Amino acid sequence: MTGTIAVIMIFGIPIIGIITSHIQKQSKITASMVKDQLELEKLKHQNYLLETEKMRLELEKTILANPKDETKFI
Repeated sequence: MTGTIAVIMIFGIPIIGIITSHIQKQSKITASMVKDQLELEKLKHQNYLLETEKMRLELEKTILANPKDETKFI
């Protein structure tokens, strides 16, 4: 019985340490991925705003360049 407990202690503690280390590394990688995804979403939003503003300016330019032809009907 004492031998079994000693074997479990000898092999169990390092295995638990390895597993804990692995879980911590996975957590760090996941946190890094979330941070990168957040930055990507910020860039996408900025790009969307810039494209929207550009399209609005192009539309205004087109409207000013081509005024409506007003024909009078009698």
